[in-house]
Amino acid sequence: MLRFENPDHLYLFLVLMLLILVHYFALHRRKVKLGCFGEKNLISGLFTDVSAWKPELKFWLCMLSLAMFIIAYARPQFGTRIDKRERMGIEAVIAMDVSNSMYAEDVKPNRLEKAKMMMSNMVDGMKDDKVGLIVFAGQAFTQIPITSDYVSAKMFLETISPSMISVQGTDIAEAIRLACKSFTQQEGVAKAIFLITDGEDNEGGAIEAAKTAVEAGIRVYILGIGDPAGAPVPIPGTNQYIIDEEGNTVVSKLNEEMCREIARAGNGSYIFVDNSSSAQKKLSDQLDKLAKSKIESQIFSEYDEQFQGFVILGIVFLILEVLFLERSSHRKLFSNLLRNRAYVK
Repeated sequence: MLRFENPDHLYLFLVLMLLILVHYFALHRRKVKLGCFGEKNLISGLFTDVSAWKPELKFWLCMLSLAMFIIAYARPQFGTRIDKRERMGIEAVIAMDVSNSMYAEDVKPNRLEKAKMMMSNMVDGMKDDKVGLIVFAGQAFTQIPITSDYVSAKMFLETISPSMISVQGTDIAEAIRLACKSFTQQEGVAKAIFLITDGEDNEGGAIEAAKTAVEAGIRVYILGIGDPAGAPVPIPGTNQYIIDEEGNTVVSKLNEEMCREIARAGNGSYIFVDNSSSAQKKLSDQLDKLAKSKIESQIFSEYDEQFQGFVILGIVFLILEVLFLERSSHRKLFSNLLRNRAYVK
């Protein structure tokens, strides 16, 4: 597979195209000016020692040489080697609640930021595992497919916000169902869903979805975040709170009982997340308990630099450009001289 390490350098071809346009514009103006001195046949007779095609060939040899140097400057690379290795790990899908209630500040700085920090720390602790990310509110969406690219996973975690999903609410069942579809088809690998929410399930069916996950060999862990006593939900960027249709301040409460029931049905564990660091330790302990299995072989393509060949071609074209003279061949020059002598006599 061909790729360029510095593809932006290929924009230099625009300069090459400009040089070609300038060349033909200058050539046209030259012909126009020569036409002012007389007819074409008469003018050509005055320049019998100048080749009609060699200057054009020399120009295109220069252009080809520059083109080769531009390609070399962009560092073309070809995938030439494939390396396989076996890894021992698990497959984990993080399902993050991004409903507006996650803005509640009963956990500092707020539920959502605390959840993102915990999941980021969880990814930091992974080595040979695979991780995927799902966000959900009234609907569920895959944010990043299951992968071993931890850098991308953390980057997507940082960008999560309730504004990503227009349909508000909390549909835990839909999040679990989508997470179950996110795992690979490889058998014998420990698979787990880590769902972090405040437990305010507006749609129902979460317990049934967790049982279905267990039947597919997937454990469901629930991280309940927030205060069971509840907290108002602030409106981002203001000092106000969300109110209901009757003008009362909306109070979001952590539904611990619901979280425990889903975790039991999912053959997992319930972890209460508060302002302490105990939840992070419990999460790490649960990860360690999951049996590590052989994960499907990973393929890594190594790219070899191939700019050297283009540099050599560029030099060859330059040498050819120097070897070709703009004047006609010596034989033609000699015949022209004889013709001119005979005409003088």
